[in-house]
Amino acid sequence: MHDDFDRCYRAVQSKDARFDGWFVTAVLSTGIYCRPSCPARTPHARNIRFYPTAAAAQQAGFRACKRCRPDASPGSPEWNVRGDVVARAMRLIADGVVDRDGVGGLAARLGYSTRHLERLLQAEVGAGPLALARAERAQTARVLIETTELPFSDVAFAAGFASIRQFNDTVRAVCATTPTELRRRARARYGPAGGTGALSLRLPVRTPFAYEGVFGHLAACAVPGLEEVRDGAYRRTLRLPRGGGIVALTPRPDHVRCQIVLDDFRDLATAIARCRRLLDLDADPAAVVEALGADEDLRAVVAKAPGQRIPRTVDEPELAVRVVLAQQVSVKAAATHTARLVAAHGRRIEDAGGGLTHVFPSIEQLAASDFGELAIPAARRRTLAALTAALAEGEVVLDTGCDWNRVREQLCALPGIGPWTAEVIAMRGLGDPDAFPVADLGLRVAAGQLGLPADPRRLAEHSRRWRPWRSYATQYLWSTLDHAVNRWPPAA
Repeated sequence: MHDDFDRCYRAVQSKDARFDGWFVTAVLSTGIYCRPSCPARTPHARNIRFYPTAAAAQQAGFRACKRCRPDASPGSPEWNVRGDVVARAMRLIADGVVDRDGVGGLAARLGYSTRHLERLLQAEVGAGPLALARAERAQTARVLIETTELPFSDVAFAAGFASIRQFNDTVRAVCATTPTELRRRARARYGPAGGTGALSLRLPVRTPFAYEGVFGHLAACAVPGLEEVRDGAYRRTLRLPRGGGIVALTPRPDHVRCQIVLDDFRDLATAIARCRRLLDLDADPAAVVEALGADEDLRAVVAKAPGQRIPRTVDEPELAVRVVLAQQVSVKAAATHTARLVAAHGRRIEDAGGGLTHVFPSIEQLAASDFGELAIPAARRRTLAALTAALAEGEVVLDTGCDWNRVREQLCALPGIGPWTAEVIAMRGLGDPDAFPVADLGLRVAAGQLGLPADPRRLAEHSRRWRPWRSYATQYLWSTLDHAVNRWPPAA
């Protein structure tokens, strides 16, 4: 979108928050960049340049606006809609792959050479992997500076910087101020931070935000010991690259309040990215509502609760295992099976503020199991064994940067995994916006109630008009059912 100057300038003139995250506005006369909805006076067109990302603006020498804080805007929905290599790279960078594995590790995950990947990113987003990762580190540092009382030396290394000097130079370059001044302003505005044990963050979201659907689904499928609903928040444990964590997510009409406790603060950026993916916070609801609302069969459903999100996951392999356990059983039975699996193989965790007890086990742990603790059919046990072995050996790769269509083929080649399982994993695990589990019983019941074809073949044919938003059409159809997945807060 940043290449269309007239369209971008109209968005800036209207202060339209729906475009936050799609591009940033750099002002030549001031040397700063803003989000499109910045309340400041609109600059003259001759003084404006548009960039696709904050990293591109930073690389061009611009500093973040202190008033609108463009580094705190929702992420671009473009990277969640597309399945090409640039979008996959952007999702992996947000997950912290460059900081953990370097640019070479990112390129290897995508199957490209480092040089070719650099060319692709420079051509499309105006910055290479290192600059994009630097922007992520700067944002994480700002969060830690403003929301904790951690010493700046701890903040620097927690955010992924190699030295205190690099941390100070980057904060000054990106924020046009020092870390000390950032913390002073945050204290003056919000009061002292709550210490170093727990972080309280505000996760921005594009409105409209029909949070009842996504939170209701997560609550109904909650696995005892792994997840719970307490005091109006959905809580769960996290397994992160450097340790564990616990997150509590509380929905609001225009944001999500996020409280995180981490074993290692270096996992903060990854934890935030995974929480955003879990709740599908970087979606573009306006585009979905416009497309699906144009269908007379869905118009009333979309109008009733615009802004539905897809209930996703913080761990793609975990979601795949849970979907297999949910084959041909109720939501409650699937949660019971998963709870037994977690209790038998997951690492125990202390939760002073609730009833969480375990972290979901790693795939390597599950691949070594015979699943004897599960009261499931032998065929289902063989499917779990095949899936976990394929994931452990790298024959199937499930992460935020994988190729959606290739994964479908790999999954369907495993015994006991068919189109329904593959589509649900693609929809909820991988975030493909066009996945469509047409064999799902609830989906077909909801379709029949609305006068749509209930026959899978005819429904699949009808769904073509909803592309590329069939995952969201599925969520809207599910929202019409009288089921626990549509109740938030859940019944006591």
